[in-house]
Amino acid sequence: MPDDIHFLRIALDEARAAAAAGEVPIGAVLVQKDAVLARSGNRTIRDNDPTAHAEIIVIREAARLIGNYRLSGMVLYVTLEPCAMCAGAIVQARVPRLVYAADDPKGGAFRSCFELLTSSKLNHQVEVTNGLLAEDSAALLQAFFASRR
Repeated sequence: MPDDIHFLRIALDEARAAAAAGEVPIGAVLVQKDAVLARSGNRTIRDNDPTAHAEIIVIREAARLIGNYRLSGMVLYVTLEPCAMCAGAIVQARVPRLVYAADDPKGGAFRSCFELLTSSKLNHQVEVTNGLLAEDSAALLQAFFASRR
């Protein structure tokens, strides 16, 4: 768990950077053998791309770096429960483990709205650890949206 906290803090740094750029503050880090392979915050506004969620960006970058779309042996750290699009990408990339901070009651695809990551109907299931640093992530999101009102 100490490593999980360390890498989630890096993801929170990415989320803060996203917020500073006017993006929804969600950050992701993809780790291979205890080393950060890819890290990013959301870039949907910057890139004019509705698929530019932090998770998608790090999955694309890691796949490019290793020359393979299968990301076995890696751990994905995210500040918010992935949405259905990101959960689908996690499954397709064969990421074996996900660690995320806060639940997303309006769109989460692990347990809040859907259960895609552990569905026996899919060809890959993901081991999920959730709730670490949830208060930090939730506070960041709440402050961001409060400043927009």
